[in-house]
Amino acid sequence: MAETTVLTGYSLNGELLSDQRTTLSDGFYYEPLSEKLQRYITGVSYPATVDNSDSSSETLLKSVEISYDDLRYVHIRHYNFEGNPAEGELICNKAIAQDLTEIFYELYCNEYQLERVLLIDEYDGDDLASMEDNNTSCFNYRPVEGTSSLSKHALGLAIDINPFYNPYITYNKDGSEKVSPANASAYADRTASFPYKIDENDLCYQLFKEHGFTWGGHWNSCKDYQHFQKVVE
Repeated sequence: MAETTVLTGYSLNGELLSDQRTTLSDGFYYEPLSEKLQRYITGVSYPATVDNSDSSSETLLKSVEISYDDLRYVHIRHYNFEGNPAEGELICNKAIAQDLTEIFYELYCNEYQLERVLLIDEYDGDDLASMEDNNTSCFNYRPVEGTSSLSKHALGLAIDINPFYNPYITYNKDGSEKVSPANASAYADRTASFPYKIDENDLCYQLFKEHGFTWGGHWNSCKDYQHFQKVVE
C-alpha cells in the first residue's frame, strides 16, 4: 500500500471541532468525530445503522454497544521505518484518548518506529489486511477472530502495534499453531532477536503498562503480541 500523504480523518475533521480539541503538544491531540468522519467510518469500522428506507433504524442503533459520542479522533506524530517523522491517526474510546496521546508522544520523543498509523477504514475494516501492511490501529467494530464475541477493538479500548512483527498466535488441539497474519510466521518465535519486537523490555510495552493496559503477550490460551487493551469503568 502506498504511503498516505493526507490523512483521511484529519482531512474530514479539519478544524470543525477544534473548540473541543484537547492538545498535549504540537501534532498530538484528540477530539470528537465530526459528522463527515462519522459518515466515512459508518458501514466500515462502525456498523451501518440505516435501513433500506435510508432512515435510522432504532433496532440497529440499540444493538451497537458504542456510540459516536463515545469515540475520539486521535492525531499523533511518529517515526516511520525510514526514521523520518510522519503523521498518524486513530479512533479510540474517549476513556483512553488521553492515554494514547501521552503514550504516542513519549514514543515519538524516543524516536520509536511505527511503520504506519492509519484508520482501519483505509483497509475497508479488514483487520488481516491492516496487519499484513503492519498498520497500527485501534477502533474496529468486529468480533474476536474465530468467535462471535465482540473484540475490545469494537469498544475502542484495544490497540495493535506494529502487528506484522508482533503476530497473533492461537493453538490447535493437535499442538500446532496458527499465526495471523500467516506470512508473519517468522516472527512467532519470540526467543529470536529482530527489530520492532514487543516484549517486556520494549519501551512500548512499558508505557502501556504504566497507563494501566494489559498485554496480549501475557495471555495463556493464545498470544497476541501486538495487542494492548484497557478495562475502564
